Amino acid sequence: MNKVRFGIIGIGNMGTSHARDLVKDIQGAELAAVCDHNPERLKWAKEHLPDTVQLFGDTESLFASQAMDAVLIATPHYDHPTLAVEAFESGYHVLIEKPAGVYTKAVREMNEAAAKSGKQFGIMYNQRTSPLYAKLRDLVLSGELGTIRRTNWIITNWYRSQSYYNSGGWRATWAGEGGGVLLNQDPHQLDLWQWTIGMMPTRVRAFCHFGKYRNIEVEDDVTAYVEYENGATGLFVTTTGEAPGTNRFELTGDNGKIVVEDGKLTFWRLRVPEPEFNAEYTGGFGQPECWKCEIPVSGGLGTQHKGILQNFTNALLHGESLLAPGEEGIHGLTLSNAMYLSSWTEDWVDLPLNEDLFYEKLQEKIKTSVLRNENGAGNVLDVKGTYSGS
Repeated sequence: MNKVRFGIIGIGNMGTSHARDLVKDIQGAELAAVCDHNPERLKWAKEHLPDTVQLFGDTESLFASQAMDAVLIATPHYDHPTLAVEAFESGYHVLIEKPAGVYTKAVREMNEAAAKSGKQFGIMYNQRTSPLYAKLRDLVLSGELGTIRRTNWIITNWYRSQSYYNSGGWRATWAGEGGGVLLNQDPHQLDLWQWTIGMMPTRVRAFCHFGKYRNIEVEDDVTAYVEYENGATGLFVTTTGEAPGTNRFELTGDNGKIVVEDGKLTFWRLRVPEPEFNAEYTGGFGQPECWKCEIPVSGGLGTQHKGILQNFTNALLHGESLLAPGEEGIHGLTLSNAMYLSSWTEDWVDLPLNEDLFYEKLQEKIKTSVLRNENGAGNVLDVKGTYSGS
Protein backbone atom coordinates (compact mmCIF):
# COMPACT_ATOMS: atom_id res chain seq x y z
CA MET A 1 0.00 0.00 0.00
CA ASN A 2 1.43 3.39 -1.01
CA LYS A 3 -1.74 5.37 -0.38
CA VAL A 4 -4.67 4.88 2.00
CA ARG A 5 -8.08 5.16 0.38
CA PHE A 6 -10.71 6.42 2.84
CA GLY A 7 -14.46 6.07 2.74
CA ILE A 8 -16.51 8.32 5.02
CA ILE A 9 -19.89 7.28 6.42
CA GLY A 10 -21.92 10.33 7.39
CA ILE A 11 -21.35 13.69 5.70
CA GLY A 12 -22.66 15.94 8.45
CA ASN A 13 -20.62 18.59 10.26
CA MET A 14 -17.67 16.38 11.18
CA GLY A 15 -17.82 14.14 8.13
CA THR A 16 -17.68 17.20 5.90
CA SER A 17 -14.67 18.55 7.78
CA HIS A 18 -12.85 15.21 7.54
CA ALA A 19 -13.63 14.99 3.82
CA ARG A 20 -12.04 18.37 3.19
CA ASP A 21 -8.98 17.45 5.25
CA LEU A 22 -8.50 14.19 3.35
CA VAL A 23 -8.76 15.97 0.02
CA LYS A 24 -6.32 18.78 0.88
CA ASP A 25 -4.07 18.09 3.85
CA ILE A 26 -3.40 14.44 4.74
CA GLN A 27 -0.21 13.06 3.20
CA GLY A 28 -0.55 9.54 1.83
CA ALA A 29 -4.35 9.59 2.03
CA GLU A 30 -7.06 9.77 -0.62
CA LEU A 31 -10.79 10.33 -0.21
CA ALA A 32 -12.27 7.54 -2.31
CA ALA A 33 -15.91 7.35 -1.23
CA VAL A 34 -18.64 8.93 0.92
CA CYS A 35 -21.90 7.48 2.14
CA ASP A 36 -25.00 9.16 3.54
CA HIS A 37 -28.70 8.34 3.63
CA ASN A 38 -29.56 12.00 3.12
CA PRO A 39 -29.77 12.84 -0.62
CA GLU A 40 -29.00 16.49 0.13
CA ARG A 41 -25.65 15.56 1.65
CA LEU A 42 -24.79 13.41 -1.35
CA LYS A 43 -25.72 16.35 -3.58
CA TRP A 44 -23.31 18.52 -1.60
CA ALA A 45 -20.60 15.88 -1.97
CA LYS A 46 -21.12 15.69 -5.72
CA GLU A 47 -20.82 19.46 -6.05
CA HIS A 48 -17.88 20.05 -3.70
CA LEU A 49 -15.71 16.93 -3.70
CA PRO A 50 -13.47 15.63 -6.51
CA ASP A 51 -15.16 13.71 -9.31
CA THR A 52 -13.14 10.63 -8.35
CA VAL A 53 -15.02 10.29 -5.04
CA GLN A 54 -17.68 7.59 -5.29
CA LEU A 55 -21.08 8.34 -3.72
CA PHE A 56 -23.21 5.78 -1.87
CA GLY A 57 -26.66 6.06 -0.33
CA ASP A 58 -26.37 2.97 1.86
CA THR A 59 -23.60 1.19 3.72
CA GLU A 60 -24.32 -2.18 2.17
CA SER A 61 -23.29 -0.88 -1.24
CA LEU A 62 -20.34 0.98 0.23
CA PHE A 63 -18.93 -2.07 2.00
CA ALA A 64 -19.48 -4.26 -1.05
CA SER A 65 -17.71 -1.81 -3.36
CA GLN A 66 -14.15 -2.40 -2.10
CA ALA A 67 -13.58 1.23 -3.08
CA MET A 68 -11.50 1.99 0.03
CA ASP A 69 -8.98 0.55 2.47
CA ALA A 70 -10.30 2.30 5.58
CA VAL A 71 -13.66 3.54 6.79
CA LEU A 72 -14.15 6.75 8.80
CA ILE A 73 -17.45 6.67 10.71
CA ALA A 74 -18.97 10.09 11.47
CA THR A 75 -22.60 9.23 12.17
CA PRO A 76 -24.84 9.67 15.24
CA HIS A 77 -23.49 7.95 18.35
CA TYR A 78 -25.60 4.79 18.38
CA ASP A 79 -24.37 3.76 14.93
CA HIS A 80 -20.63 3.84 15.69
CA PRO A 81 -20.24 0.28 17.06
CA THR A 82 -22.72 -1.28 14.62
CA LEU A 83 -21.08 0.21 11.54
CA ALA A 84 -17.58 -0.46 12.84
CA VAL A 85 -18.36 -4.16 13.31
CA GLU A 86 -19.78 -4.35 9.77
CA ALA A 87 -16.70 -2.59 8.41
CA PHE A 88 -14.32 -4.95 10.20
CA GLU A 89 -16.26 -7.97 8.96
CA SER A 90 -16.04 -6.54 5.43
CA GLY A 91 -12.25 -6.33 5.69
CA TYR A 92 -11.68 -2.63 6.33
CA HIS A 93 -9.57 -0.64 8.76
CA VAL A 94 -11.75 1.63 10.91
CA LEU A 95 -11.50 5.12 12.38
CA ILE A 96 -14.53 6.28 14.39
CA GLU A 97 -15.64 9.68 15.63
CA LYS A 98 -16.10 10.16 19.36
CA PRO A 99 -17.76 8.86 21.44
CA ALA A 100 -17.06 5.17 20.86
CA GLY A 101 -20.76 4.53 21.29
CA VAL A 102 -23.57 5.09 23.77
CA TYR A 103 -23.23 2.02 25.98
CA THR A 104 -20.14 -0.04 26.74
CA LYS A 105 -21.78 -3.36 25.99
CA ALA A 106 -21.90 -2.50 22.28
CA VAL A 107 -18.44 -0.94 22.38
CA ARG A 108 -16.97 -4.07 23.93
CA GLU A 109 -18.41 -6.09 21.05
CA MET A 110 -16.87 -3.59 18.63
CA ASN A 111 -13.48 -3.98 20.32
CA GLU A 112 -13.75 -7.76 20.05
CA ALA A 113 -14.58 -7.48 16.34
CA ALA A 114 -11.55 -5.23 15.86
CA ALA A 115 -9.24 -7.70 17.57
CA LYS A 116 -10.63 -10.58 15.52
CA SER A 117 -10.22 -8.69 12.25
CA GLY A 118 -6.55 -7.86 12.71
CA LYS A 119 -7.24 -4.42 11.17
CA GLN A 120 -6.15 -1.02 12.48
CA PHE A 121 -8.72 0.66 14.74
CA GLY A 122 -8.62 4.31 15.81
CA ILE A 123 -10.86 6.89 17.45
CA MET A 124 -10.97 10.63 16.82
CA TYR A 125 -9.64 11.71 20.21
CA ASN A 126 -8.06 14.76 18.62
CA GLN A 127 -7.29 16.47 21.94
CA ARG A 128 -4.64 13.85 22.59
CA THR A 129 -2.63 15.78 20.00
CA SER A 130 -2.59 18.83 22.29
CA PRO A 131 0.98 19.53 23.52
CA LEU A 132 -0.57 20.73 26.80
CA TYR A 133 -2.13 17.39 27.67
CA ALA A 134 0.76 15.41 26.22
CA LYS A 135 3.11 17.28 28.57
CA LEU A 136 0.76 16.70 31.51
CA ARG A 137 0.66 12.99 30.78
CA ASP A 138 4.46 12.91 30.57
CA LEU A 139 4.85 14.67 33.93
CA VAL A 140 2.41 12.30 35.64
CA LEU A 141 3.49 8.99 34.11
CA SER A 142 7.19 9.77 34.53
CA GLY A 143 6.63 10.17 38.27
CA GLU A 144 7.43 13.89 38.36
CA LEU A 145 4.24 14.58 40.34
CA GLY A 146 4.65 11.52 42.54
CA THR A 147 1.73 9.35 43.60
CA ILE A 148 -1.59 10.90 42.56
CA ARG A 149 -3.77 11.95 45.50
CA ARG A 150 -6.57 13.96 43.91
CA THR A 151 -7.92 14.96 40.50
CA ASN A 152 -10.39 17.77 39.96
CA TRP A 153 -11.78 18.86 36.58
CA ILE A 154 -14.25 21.72 36.32
CA ILE A 155 -15.36 21.89 32.69
CA THR A 156 -18.34 24.25 32.48
CA ASN A 157 -17.53 26.28 29.36
CA TRP A 158 -19.90 24.24 27.19
CA TYR A 159 -22.66 26.83 27.10
CA ARG A 160 -25.57 25.78 24.87
CA SER A 161 -28.82 27.74 24.40
CA GLN A 162 -32.28 26.25 24.01
CA SER A 163 -32.19 27.16 20.31
CA TYR A 164 -29.15 24.90 19.89
CA TYR A 165 -31.08 21.93 21.23
CA ASN A 166 -34.15 22.78 19.15
CA SER A 167 -32.04 22.93 15.95
CA GLY A 168 -32.08 19.12 15.69
CA GLY A 169 -34.94 17.07 17.08
CA TRP A 170 -32.62 14.16 17.86
CA ARG A 171 -30.36 16.38 19.99
CA ALA A 172 -30.36 15.83 23.75
CA THR A 173 -32.69 12.82 23.56
CA TRP A 174 -32.06 9.34 24.90
CA ALA A 175 -33.18 7.72 21.65
CA GLY A 176 -31.46 10.10 19.26
CA GLU A 177 -28.20 10.97 20.97
CA GLY A 178 -28.01 8.71 24.01
CA GLY A 179 -27.16 11.43 26.52
CA GLY A 180 -26.39 15.09 27.06
CA VAL A 181 -23.31 16.98 28.15
CA LEU A 182 -21.43 13.83 29.16
CA LEU A 183 -21.91 12.09 25.83
CA ASN A 184 -21.92 15.06 23.46
CA GLN A 185 -19.57 17.68 24.88
CA ASP A 186 -17.37 15.82 27.40
CA PRO A 187 -16.01 12.67 25.70
CA HIS A 188 -12.64 14.36 25.16
CA GLN A 189 -12.32 15.43 28.79
CA LEU A 190 -13.43 12.05 30.10
CA ASP A 191 -10.80 10.43 27.90
CA LEU A 192 -8.07 12.88 28.90
CA TRP A 193 -8.98 12.51 32.57
CA GLN A 194 -7.97 8.84 32.58
CA TRP A 195 -5.35 9.06 29.80
CA THR A 196 -3.22 11.74 31.46
CA ILE A 197 -3.06 9.96 34.83
CA GLY A 198 -2.90 6.40 33.51
CA MET A 199 -5.65 4.92 35.67
CA MET A 200 -9.38 4.46 35.99
CA PRO A 201 -11.44 4.83 39.19
CA THR A 202 -12.72 1.84 41.10
CA ARG A 203 -16.08 3.36 41.96
CA VAL A 204 -18.25 6.37 41.09
CA ARG A 205 -20.98 8.40 42.80
CA ALA A 206 -22.60 10.94 40.51
CA PHE A 207 -25.42 13.43 40.55
CA CYS A 208 -26.79 14.10 37.08
CA HIS A 209 -29.48 16.75 36.72
CA PHE A 210 -31.74 16.13 33.73
CA GLY A 211 -33.17 19.18 32.00
CA LYS A 212 -32.06 21.45 34.83
CA TYR A 213 -31.39 24.55 32.74
CA ARG A 214 -32.93 23.64 29.37
CA ASN A 215 -36.07 21.94 28.09
CA ILE A 216 -34.32 18.64 27.33
CA GLU A 217 -34.68 15.11 28.66
CA VAL A 218 -31.00 14.34 29.19
CA GLU A 219 -28.42 15.73 31.62
CA ASP A 220 -27.19 19.30 31.38
CA ASP A 221 -25.50 19.51 34.80
CA VAL A 222 -23.29 16.86 36.48
CA THR A 223 -21.18 16.56 39.61
CA ALA A 224 -19.35 13.24 40.00
CA TYR A 225 -17.05 11.94 42.73
CA VAL A 226 -14.69 9.02 42.08
CA GLU A 227 -12.28 6.90 44.09
CA TYR A 228 -9.12 5.17 42.83
CA GLU A 229 -7.46 1.95 43.91
CA ASN A 230 -4.49 3.79 45.45
CA GLY A 231 -6.78 5.85 47.71
CA ALA A 232 -6.85 8.95 45.51
CA THR A 233 -10.14 10.75 44.90
CA GLY A 234 -11.46 12.79 42.01
CA LEU A 235 -14.18 15.26 41.11
CA PHE A 236 -15.70 16.01 37.70
CA VAL A 237 -18.07 18.98 37.33
CA THR A 238 -19.70 19.88 34.02
CA THR A 239 -22.70 21.72 32.58
CA THR A 240 -24.02 23.43 29.44
CA GLY A 241 -26.06 25.96 31.41
CA GLU A 242 -23.48 28.30 32.93
CA ALA A 243 -21.95 31.50 31.58
CA PRO A 244 -19.16 32.35 31.86
CA GLY A 245 -17.73 28.87 32.13
CA THR A 246 -14.50 27.40 33.49
CA ASN A 247 -12.05 24.82 32.20
CA ARG A 248 -9.61 23.93 34.99
CA PHE A 249 -7.94 20.56 35.50
CA GLU A 250 -6.05 20.21 38.79
CA LEU A 251 -4.00 17.23 39.95
CA THR A 252 -2.38 16.83 43.35
CA GLY A 253 0.39 14.35 44.11
CA ASP A 254 3.07 13.71 46.71
CA ASN A 255 5.38 16.18 44.94
CA GLY A 256 2.97 19.09 44.57
CA LYS A 257 0.15 20.24 42.32
CA ILE A 258 -0.32 20.72 38.58
CA VAL A 259 -2.97 23.06 37.18
CA VAL A 260 -4.04 23.19 33.53
CA GLU A 261 -6.03 26.32 32.76
CA ASP A 262 -6.19 29.04 30.10
CA GLY A 263 -3.79 27.14 27.86
CA LYS A 264 -1.08 27.07 30.53
CA LEU A 265 0.46 24.29 32.60
CA THR A 266 1.61 25.35 36.08
CA PHE A 267 3.48 22.98 38.39
CA TRP A 268 3.47 23.97 42.06
CA ARG A 269 6.46 21.77 42.86
CA LEU A 270 7.44 20.84 46.41
CA ARG A 271 11.16 20.93 47.10
CA VAL A 272 10.68 17.94 49.42
CA PRO A 273 7.86 15.43 48.80
CA GLU A 274 5.04 15.86 51.29
CA PRO A 275 5.37 12.39 52.90
CA GLU A 276 9.09 12.97 53.48
CA PHE A 277 8.50 16.45 54.90
CA ASN A 278 5.75 15.17 57.19
CA ALA A 279 7.96 12.37 58.51
CA GLU A 280 10.87 14.69 59.32
CA TYR A 281 9.34 18.05 60.26
CA THR A 282 9.02 18.83 63.99
CA GLY A 283 8.17 22.51 63.97
CA GLY A 284 4.40 22.29 64.36
CA PHE A 285 2.99 24.82 61.89
CA GLY A 286 4.81 24.78 58.58
CA GLN A 287 4.74 23.23 55.13
CA PRO A 288 7.17 22.13 52.42
CA GLU A 289 8.89 24.79 50.37
CA CYS A 290 7.02 25.20 47.09
CA TRP A 291 8.20 26.54 43.72
CA LYS A 292 5.78 27.87 41.12
CA CYS A 293 7.03 26.45 37.79
CA GLU A 294 5.48 27.58 34.52
CA ILE A 295 6.03 24.52 32.33
CA PRO A 296 6.90 25.53 28.75
CA VAL A 297 4.51 24.08 26.19
CA SER A 298 4.87 24.87 22.50
CA GLY A 299 2.70 23.96 19.57
CA GLY A 300 -0.56 25.68 20.48
CA LEU A 301 -3.60 23.43 20.24
CA GLY A 302 -1.69 20.74 18.36
CA THR A 303 -2.65 19.11 15.11
CA GLN A 304 -6.15 18.14 16.32
CA HIS A 305 -8.37 16.24 13.81
CA LYS A 306 -5.80 16.45 11.03
CA GLY A 307 -3.22 15.00 13.39
CA ILE A 308 -5.34 11.95 14.16
CA LEU A 309 -6.06 11.44 10.45
CA GLN A 310 -2.37 11.73 9.59
CA ASN A 311 -1.37 9.41 12.44
CA PHE A 312 -3.91 6.80 11.36
CA THR A 313 -2.70 7.05 7.76
CA ASN A 314 0.91 6.72 8.88
CA ALA A 315 0.01 3.68 10.96
CA LEU A 316 -1.25 1.93 7.83
CA LEU A 317 1.57 3.04 5.58
CA HIS A 318 4.56 3.05 7.91
CA GLY A 319 3.59 1.15 11.07
CA GLU A 320 3.44 4.27 13.24
CA SER A 321 1.87 3.70 16.67
CA LEU A 322 -1.66 5.02 17.07
CA LEU A 323 -2.03 7.98 19.39
CA ALA A 324 -5.69 7.13 19.97
CA PRO A 325 -6.35 3.38 19.58
CA GLY A 326 -10.05 2.70 19.07
CA GLU A 327 -10.07 0.09 21.83
CA GLU A 328 -9.39 2.86 24.36
CA GLY A 329 -12.69 4.59 23.57
CA ILE A 330 -14.40 2.33 26.09
CA HIS A 331 -12.61 3.99 29.03
CA GLY A 332 -14.18 7.44 28.80
CA LEU A 333 -17.55 5.90 27.91
CA THR A 334 -17.33 3.69 31.01
CA LEU A 335 -17.02 6.84 33.11
CA SER A 336 -20.11 8.48 31.61
CA ASN A 337 -22.11 5.23 31.76
CA ALA A 338 -21.17 4.87 35.43
CA MET A 339 -22.25 8.46 36.14
CA TYR A 340 -25.65 7.87 34.54
CA LEU A 341 -26.15 4.58 36.35
CA SER A 342 -25.18 6.10 39.68
CA SER A 343 -27.76 8.86 39.23
CA TRP A 344 -30.48 6.51 38.05
CA THR A 345 -29.96 4.09 40.95
CA GLU A 346 -29.06 6.83 43.47
CA ASP A 347 -26.11 4.73 44.62
CA TRP A 348 -22.41 4.03 44.16
CA VAL A 349 -21.38 2.23 40.99
CA ASP A 350 -18.39 -0.09 41.13
CA LEU A 351 -16.08 -0.61 38.18
CA PRO A 352 -15.92 -2.81 36.14
CA LEU A 353 -19.39 -1.57 35.20
CA ASN A 354 -22.50 -3.74 35.30
CA GLU A 355 -23.08 -3.36 31.56
CA ASP A 356 -26.33 -5.35 31.47
CA LEU A 357 -27.90 -3.19 34.17
CA PHE A 358 -26.86 -0.01 32.41
CA TYR A 359 -28.29 -1.24 29.11
CA GLU A 360 -31.56 -2.15 30.84
CA LYS A 361 -31.89 1.31 32.39
CA LEU A 362 -31.01 3.01 29.11
CA GLN A 363 -33.73 1.10 27.27
CA GLU A 364 -36.25 2.37 29.80
CA LYS A 365 -35.24 5.93 28.96
CA ILE A 366 -35.38 5.29 25.21
CA LYS A 367 -38.97 4.01 25.42
CA THR A 368 -40.22 7.43 26.53
CA SER A 369 -37.76 9.52 24.53
CA VAL A 370 -39.25 12.54 22.77
CA LEU A 371 -38.37 14.18 19.46
CA ARG A 372 -38.61 17.98 19.76
CA ASN A 373 -39.60 20.47 17.11
CA GLU A 374 -38.21 24.00 16.83
CA ASN A 375 -40.64 25.23 19.51
CA GLY A 376 -39.53 22.60 22.02
CA ALA A 377 -42.67 20.44 21.71
CA GLY A 378 -42.32 16.88 20.57
CA ASN A 379 -43.43 13.33 19.91
CA VAL A 380 -42.20 9.97 21.15
CA LEU A 381 -39.24 8.72 19.12
CA ASP A 382 -39.33 5.28 17.55
CA VAL A 383 -35.76 5.19 16.21
CA LYS A 384 -32.24 5.25 17.63
CA GLY A 385 -30.29 7.31 15.13
CA THR A 386 -29.71 6.91 11.41
CA TYR A 387 -26.76 6.46 9.12
CA SER A 388 -26.91 10.12 8.09
CA GLY A 389 -24.08 12.38 9.20
CA SER A 390 -24.19 13.89 12.69
